[in-house]
Amino acid sequence: MKYNILGYLIGEGFSNVFKNKKSTGASLMIMCATMIIFGIFLMLGENINHFVKEIESAQGIQVFIKNEATQEEIEELEDKIRSIDGVSTTQFVSKEDALNQMKEKFGDKQDLLEGYEGENNIFTASYVVTLTDLNQSKAVQDQIQTFDNVKKITSKDETVTTLINLANGIKIVTGVILVLLIVISIFIIANTIKLTVHARRKEISIMKYVGATNGFIRWPFIVEGMIIGVIASAISIVIVGVAYSFVAEQLVNSQFMQVINMSLISFGEMFNSIIFVYMLLGIGIGALGSVISMRKYLKV
Repeated sequence: MKYNILGYLIGEGFSNVFKNKKSTGASLMIMCATMIIFGIFLMLGENINHFVKEIESAQGIQVFIKNEATQEEIEELEDKIRSIDGVSTTQFVSKEDALNQMKEKFGDKQDLLEGYEGENNIFTASYVVTLTDLNQSKAVQDQIQTFDNVKKITSKDETVTTLINLANGIKIVTGVILVLLIVISIFIIANTIKLTVHARRKEISIMKYVGATNGFIRWPFIVEGMIIGVIASAISIVIVGVAYSFVAEQLVNSQFMQVINMSLISFGEMFNSIIFVYMLLGIGIGALGSVISMRKYLKV
């Protein structure tokens, strides 16, 4: 008996979706727009977080050594750097290594650097220093700066801070936009289902008169809202997935991304989290819109 009731409720929900094609179409478009816009900000935020992690993993404090420093002084400098609290590793980068790294960044245009080989090498030897904790970066740099034969120090602290602030800003903007779009979507779905409810108001009154519970009357409409939400989620995932994959491919192959040596997260890596969030949004918005639309007709 319970299975018959469940089948009836689900069947009525599907029936309501196809009975009101125009209203259902309007709800689908609004929900798809909501999810696509949300998806853009979500994936942008995910990639910025990915950039931050890549930079943090590099932890690049680069200590450039004065050209006149002797081999003994260079080795002594390394010992001093290693003795600093918070330093994890040090890696020596010779002038030749620095030139080769630059050639790799230039790619097909590396022949422009041919004149800088051997005695004409203008690059500076350095130590790449990694830390046990990025929060100690400023203190470590201040201490290294006091050592002899240190020409200059560069780090990615400002880049990391900028990216973190940008990521936080995108999260706030995404949250505000999502709330606004959810309110609009709920309003549209509530009014869509309200049309169905209004058309069946006499039937609902009779059902209540013969003893049907509010839950029995309400569930077909909740199922209708959830179905609209699931369909909108599926459509949005396909659109966002295709668009993101295309844009990501263009960016990855661009010269800019190759120069900054950064990678993008593939859509496949984000798929599980996106499908979970989208389905949760779709079902939640659809169900909530249905509940709101039914309140007036279930008071009596």
